[in-house]
Amino acid sequence: MPNRFYEIERPIKEHKLPKVLSKEEVLTIIDHTNNIKHRCIVSLLYSAGLRRSELINLKIPDIDSKRMLIRVEDAKGNKDRCYSLLSNTVLQDLRRYYLQYKPQKYLFEGPHKEKYSSTSIASIIKNSAEKAGIKKNVTPHMLRHSFATHLLENGTDLRNIQALMGRNSLKTTEIYTHVAATSFNKV
Repeated sequence: MPNRFYEIERPIKEHKLPKVLSKEEVLTIIDHTNNIKHRCIVSLLYSAGLRRSELINLKIPDIDSKRMLIRVEDAKGNKDRCYSLLSNTVLQDLRRYYLQYKPQKYLFEGPHKEKYSSTSIASIIKNSAEKAGIKKNVTPHMLRHSFATHLLENGTDLRNIQALMGRNSLKTTEIYTHVAATSFNKV
């Protein structure tokens, strides 16, 4: 049958800006995370710009301490996004964590050596933000947005940020130009 609904208007899609934390807020959250395992989780989410699912799927061999990179497999859309950055301070924390917890397969494991729970990660971040006295509703994805925004504010090229975040389109990475403080300071 021919299409009879030509007059139906499509709804306008919402385009909300990402919520971002300042560098100081991120550092205070990390400082208020006392457990070494939780500290590594929060630090990796921010310093590598990882999604929660990417963090959960990290395996021990994915940490390349010689090249200071993290191999990210099974990213969004069942694709490998290649590599992200590994910070020196996070590497030191990861070494302490590994000696203490001795994970078997996944980098972060639950009490029965299974994948770590995504809800646990959200509650770790929420508790650390509360301890740090941050009034915003902090989520794991806010740390990822903060990672990209802080890179942009430090002068990193958008193309490099796109690669680090594992995105296909530069258009989705351009959203951070709307929240980066340096964009407003140049005006």
